[in-house]
Amino acid sequence: MEIFEKLKYKIEGELFTDNLHQIIYATDASAYREKPLAVIYPKNINDLKEIINFAHAEKMPIIPRAAGTSLAGQVVGNGLIVDISLHFTEIIEFNVEQKWVKVQPAVVLDELNKITSKQGLFFGPEASTANRCMFGGMVGNNACGLHSLVYGSTRDHTLAIKGLLSDGSEVEFKDLTKTEFAEKLKLQNLEGEIYRNIYKILSHPENQENIRNQYPDKEIKRRNTGYAIDLLLETEIFSETSQKFNFSKLIAGSEGTLCFVTEIKLNLIPLPPKEKAVVAVHLNTLQEAFRANLIALKYKPSAIELMDKTILDCTKGSIETRKNRFFIEGEPTAILMIEFVANTKEEISEVIKHMETEMVNSDFGYHFPIVWGAETKKVWDLRKAGLGVLSNIPGDEKPESVVEDTAVNPAKLPDYMEEFQQILAKYNLSCVYHAHIGTGELHLRPLLNLKTKEGVELFRTVALETAKLIKKYNGSLSGEHGDGRLRGEFIPIIIGEKNYQLLKEIKKTWDSENIFNPGKIVDTPRMNTNLRYEINQETKDFKTIFDFSDVGGILRAAEKCNGSADCRKSHIIGGTMCPSYMATRDEKNTTRARANTLREFLTRSTKKNPFDNSEIYEVMDLCLSCKACKSECPSGVDVAKLKAEFLQHYYDSHGIPLRTRLIANITKVNKLGSVLPSVFNWFVRNKSFSNFLKKSIGFAKERSIPTLQKLTLTNFAKKQKIYNEVEINENETFIKIVYLFNDEFTNYNDTEIGIKAVELLQKLGYKVIVSKNVESGRTYLSKGMLRKAKKIAEKNVDLLKNFIWEDVPLIGIEPSAILTFRDEYPELVQEELKHAAQNLAKNTFLFDEFFANEIELGNIPKEKFTDKQLKIKLHGHCQQKSVASTNPTKIMLSFPENYSVEEIQSGCCGMAGSFGYEKEHYDISMKIGNLVLFPEIEKTAKEVEISASGTSCRHQIKDGTGRLAKHSIEILWEALA
Repeated sequence: MEIFEKLKYKIEGELFTDNLHQIIYATDASAYREKPLAVIYPKNINDLKEIINFAHAEKMPIIPRAAGTSLAGQVVGNGLIVDISLHFTEIIEFNVEQKWVKVQPAVVLDELNKITSKQGLFFGPEASTANRCMFGGMVGNNACGLHSLVYGSTRDHTLAIKGLLSDGSEVEFKDLTKTEFAEKLKLQNLEGEIYRNIYKILSHPENQENIRNQYPDKEIKRRNTGYAIDLLLETEIFSETSQKFNFSKLIAGSEGTLCFVTEIKLNLIPLPPKEKAVVAVHLNTLQEAFRANLIALKYKPSAIELMDKTILDCTKGSIETRKNRFFIEGEPTAILMIEFVANTKEEISEVIKHMETEMVNSDFGYHFPIVWGAETKKVWDLRKAGLGVLSNIPGDEKPESVVEDTAVNPAKLPDYMEEFQQILAKYNLSCVYHAHIGTGELHLRPLLNLKTKEGVELFRTVALETAKLIKKYNGSLSGEHGDGRLRGEFIPIIIGEKNYQLLKEIKKTWDSENIFNPGKIVDTPRMNTNLRYEINQETKDFKTIFDFSDVGGILRAAEKCNGSADCRKSHIIGGTMCPSYMATRDEKNTTRARANTLREFLTRSTKKNPFDNSEIYEVMDLCLSCKACKSECPSGVDVAKLKAEFLQHYYDSHGIPLRTRLIANITKVNKLGSVLPSVFNWFVRNKSFSNFLKKSIGFAKERSIPTLQKLTLTNFAKKQKIYNEVEINENETFIKIVYLFNDEFTNYNDTEIGIKAVELLQKLGYKVIVSKNVESGRTYLSKGMLRKAKKIAEKNVDLLKNFIWEDVPLIGIEPSAILTFRDEYPELVQEELKHAAQNLAKNTFLFDEFFANEIELGNIPKEKFTDKQLKIKLHGHCQQKSVASTNPTKIMLSFPENYSVEEIQSGCCGMAGSFGYEKEHYDISMKIGNLVLFPEIEKTAKEVEISASGTSCRHQIKDGTGRLAKHSIEILWEALA
C-alpha cells in the first residue's frame, strides 16, 4: 500500500496527511486527543494483514475504529487509525433455523435488525447508539443497551469470532470441548502460545482464588472491568461446570488490544411479545428514584431507565427531542421509564396497576402516565438522546464522562449513591444522573471545567475516589463503555494488583510488540493527560456576523459536539443528517468532523484571520447546508450556520469566487432577465449557449438552468391590486388577512405556484396581500455572504414589522426562503431589530402550516374540495423537516375527502440550492438522490402524484427521474370543487 512508503519517510511526530480532521477530531472519544500518523480504510483481510505486518515490523501502534460505541478514549492513539467502517459491512450468513448470523465488524446494529426482524428474530443488546453503532465496536466494549435486564450484553450473544493476531495469522475462537482445547495447547504458533498462557494462568490455585475474590460481583449484569478472565475461569476446563471454553468471551470487552476482529457470529433471539408499554414514573427526588427502582424490579420489567431534571431540561432545547416530551407533566426531579412487554394489554395493565399501588403506598411518584405500543419509541428516543443534549448546557462546565459507567448490584445502589453524593458534596460538585438504573449502572456525570488546572485535577480526584467506593461495593468501574484511557489506571484498585499483573501477562503474550491499541486496559496513561483542552486554555472570542451569544460565541458553538456520532446514520436508518456522509460513508463528511475541525483550528490558530484555513474549507465543502444537524444532532450543532460564518471570513482573505457571486446574486440576474423573459429562456434552453455558459461558470453540463416566467408575482399582485398596503373595504367579508411573502424563487421562476396560492386562499375566503419585501437572502446565506444577508434581513424586518402580528400572519411558499424569518433572521439582525425579528418569527409560517392550522380551527370546509380519489407521494424539504415539520403538509394534502398521502422516507434530495448544479458536486448530488428518493419515485405508478415543496427538490426530481413534482399548493388548487 502506498501509505507505507510515505510512513517510512515520515518525520517523527509530524502528520504527512492533509486529512487532519479524519484523524484526530472526528472521534467517538471526544475528551481525548493524540497525534496519529494516518487513517487507513482497509478493503479486505489481505489489506489488514499487510497493515499488521507493517506495524509489527515498525513497532507502530494500530488503533482500530468502527463507530458509535466508545466513550472512554478507546479509539485515539499516536499510530495508525485503522477504520473498518467503510468496507467491512457485509452480512456473511444468516441462519434462520438455528437463529444465528455472521457479520463483518462494520455492520450496524439497527441495519441488521431491520433484516432479521422480517424473520421474527433480532440481536437483543440494544445500545442507545443502535442506529449507527457497529458490531466491531460493540464487541470491543461489550455493549449492553437499555434492555440488558433481559438480554444481557454483546458478550452473552457472541458465539464465535474470527480475527487476525498480532503476527498477522488468522484465528477463529469458538466453543471448545476439552479435547479440542487440549489440541490447541499443542499448536506451535502464536495461537498455541495464547492457549498455553491462559491455561497456565487459570490452572493456578492462587490465581483462581484471587480472581474469584477480587473480580466484581457476578450478579452485576453489566461488568466490563479489565479482561474477562473471571468468565473463562468458570468453564469446564477449570471448574465443575458444563460451560464451554470460548476465547470470544475474552475478546468481547478487550477494546481491540488482543486481536483484530474480522468476522463475528452472533446469537439471535425471537422478537419480544407484540404488546408493550412504558410507565413514566414522575418523582420528586433522586432518592425516591433509587428506591422506587427496587420496587419496579420486583415486577420483572424489560427495562428501567432514569432521566434526571438536568437532562430533562436539556431536551427542551433540541427541536427533535421537544417532540418526544409529550408524556412529561410538570417539573419532575427524575423520571423512571419502566417498560413491560406481554402478549396482551390486559396482562401489562394488571402488572402496572400493582406496581403503581406499591409505589404510591411507599410515597414514590406523583404521576404515572402509560405510553403504549409504537408511541414508546418516542419515549426511548428521548432517553437515547441523553448524551447528546447534555452538550446544550451553557458555559465551560460540562457533564463529563468520568465515572459515568460504574455499576453495582441494584440492591446496593441506594447506599452507593448516598456515599457517591457525599464525594460530590465534598468538592461542591453538581451531577447529572441518567440511564440504566435497573441494572445498577447509572451514568453519573459531574459538571467539571476541563479547561482549568483545577478542573483537570478534580477530574482525576473524583475518578479515584469513586473507584475506591466501587471497590467497597464490589462493583464494576465500567458497565458498558469500557476502560479505555479513562479508567484503565484504576483497574488494579477494582481487581487487585495480582490480577492486574495477570492481565499484563495476557496482553504481552497476545501482542508482544504492543501494536494493538496500546495504552488501553493495561499500562494506561494517567487518565487526565492528553485531554481535548490544554490546561488553562483560552476560549477565544471572535467577532462574528451571526449572533452566537446564546452559547458564548462561535467557538463554544463548535465545542457543543461531543462525538456521539448521531451524524453517522445511514440512509437505511432514515433521517436527513448528514446527506454527504450517507452518500460517501467518509468520516470527514460528518457533522462532528466539521464542528471539531473548526473548533480545533479556531482554538490553535495564531493567524490574524483564524478562519483562513484551506483544511476547514475542505471539510466544509460537502456540507449541503440542509440544516438537518440543527434538529437531528442532540447537541444542536448547527453546521450550516457555522459554515456560513466560516465562509464569510474565509472570503475576507481569499476574495469571493465569480461563481459564488453569481449564485448569491441570482435574484439580480433573474430581475434583469425578467425584462425580456422569452429572450432569457431562449438562451438558457439553447444547447450550445447553455453548455458554454455552464462550462464558463463551473456548472455541471448535465443540469438544466431554471427558466423565468413571463409574469412575475409582483406584477401579478399589482394588477390584482393586492400588493403591499391594501385598503380594506368596509363591506368586504373575509375570514382573515394574510400576507404572502414574495420570495425570489416564486417571484421569477415559480410564479404560477404563487398565483395559485393567492387564488386558493381567496376562494376559501381569505384576504391575501402579497408583501412588499426584498429577497429572502437565502442564496447569500448558503454561499456565506453574510454581510449582504444581514442587510437583507434587516431590510425585510423593517419593511414587515408593522404589518405582521398574531392575527395577520406572514406565510410563505418556498421553505428555504420563508424559514429564514424563523431560523436565521433573529440571529442576524442588529440588536435594535432583534425584538421585531423575534416577533416576526413567531408569526411567520409555511403556507402548509397556515393551511393545516386553519383546518384545525374549522375555517376550511371539506365541501370546497373534490371527492375524487388521488394518491400522493410527498418528499419533504430538508429545512422544513429541520426547522418546522412535514406534518402540516401531510394534513393539507390529505384534506380532500379521498386524497391519501405517503411521505417518502428520504433525507435530502441532493440538490440543496446551488450545490447540485456545481460541477464538482454533481456526482455526489445525484448519489444522494439515488439513496432513497429516486428509487422510490421510479417505482411509483404514473397515476400517483409526486409532491415536493422545494423548488430545488422539484428540479432534482425532474433531473433524476423525469417525473414532474408539484407543490402542495398546486395539488390543492387543482382539488378545488
